[in-house]
Amino acid sequence: MAECLFCAIVAGEIPAATVLETDRILAFRDINPQAPTHVLVIPKEHHPNVAALAAADGALLAEMIAGAQRVAADEGVSQTGYRVVFNTGAQAGQTVHHVHGHVLGGRSLTWPPG
Repeated sequence: MAECLFCAIVAGEIPAATVLETDRILAFRDINPQAPTHVLVIPKEHHPNVAALAAADGALLAEMIAGAQRVAADEGVSQTGYRVVFNTGAQAGQTVHHVHGHVLGGRSLTWPPG
């Protein structure tokens, strides 16, 4: 898709620090990490948000969740706890309109902080 940052990463036009890649998903380190572990898991196919992906291809969404779990295990946060977050829409903080799950861990993520 023209002008999609994550599509450009999938195409190899923009470099990323890849931590996991399969035929259908890609996981790479966030350039502005919010936790010691902050990895984005995306489908290689463009879908604007998690709702659109769920409607179009539930199996691909399941692959993303399985990929997030694998990333958490590989990053050493699966036993201590991690969060998988999908922001959907501008009011939820979605800034790149290509579905992506944030895998966050490596510190306390309890809410409220403190």
